[in-house]
Amino acid sequence: MSSGDGSSEPSSKISKISKKPRYSRFTQQELPACKPILTPGLVITILISLAIIFIPIGLSSISASENVVELVDRYDDVCIPSNSSNHDEKIGFIQDAATNKTCFRTWIVPKKMNHPIFVYYQLDNFYQNHRRYVKSRSDHQLWSPKSERATKLCEPEAQNDDDKPIVPCGLIAWSLFNDTYRFSRNDDAIEINKKDIAWGSDRTKKFGSDVYPKNFQTRGLIGGAKLNESIPLSQQEDLIVWMRTAALPSFRKLYGRIETDLEANDKITIEIQNNYNTYSFNGRKKLVISTTTWIGGKNDFLGRMYMTVGGTSLFFAIAFSILFVIKPR
Repeated sequence: MSSGDGSSEPSSKISKISKKPRYSRFTQQELPACKPILTPGLVITILISLAIIFIPIGLSSISASENVVELVDRYDDVCIPSNSSNHDEKIGFIQDAATNKTCFRTWIVPKKMNHPIFVYYQLDNFYQNHRRYVKSRSDHQLWSPKSERATKLCEPEAQNDDDKPIVPCGLIAWSLFNDTYRFSRNDDAIEINKKDIAWGSDRTKKFGSDVYPKNFQTRGLIGGAKLNESIPLSQQEDLIVWMRTAALPSFRKLYGRIETDLEANDKITIEIQNNYNTYSFNGRKKLVISTTTWIGGKNDFLGRMYMTVGGTSLFFAIAFSILFVIKPR
């Protein structure tokens, strides 16, 4: 339709906007590029190089792991009365506060252990990675005394029966491990150094030096260890170690360090206070002492993986070399 004076429709005055992108070498993929050609010789060289690098690293890692001296002793099944055979009797034993839970274990050191010797406790079938368990804490409360009432995420261990905040609150702190160990050699006590067993960043950045425990483990059901209310949280390193939750249901946590050498065939006596209740959930408790090397503790996995990659690369290098000789491209 047109007007009487013959002028065109207003829409004809609207220029069409092109959606075509502006030309560039980048959008048109015209930039210079390098496309390497993997010749048989290059592939064989790369595989041999990988084998030369990975196999020595793997052998060194395995050798270092073999030099670690480690003693592991499961004690939850032996540190109970012999008549506690079923599940309920074990739970009754561990929950009875009046029962003496002292247990003695004897070790023979297989070969010399140079200090520092690390003492760990190991828990199996304990899911510290459970979502509700991990969330049951208050980082604001752990850091500042002004936030002691920031206990929203800590239920059911948020407040005591008098509606006063629990510090530290939450299920993680409430379930703090409370077995203890004393070592002796030939009736001479072996000191366990429990200083600097937690991460330095945790002590200085997550746990306040002016935050003190309050109303902790005062309710009817006790979850684990109690805390000294005269010591700030930043110095209660057993708590700090425990609060760094584990990702797997079997884990070890550092208990302390032995700062003296143990000689081969030394007879070590360990006095264990078997307090922690793992019987309710069919968990297991182990005591571990271990030396370290440049690779850390005893762990063959890393060395075996290096050996697997290096060995596979060497195998394919030999196979390709044979094929290249028999049937060159």
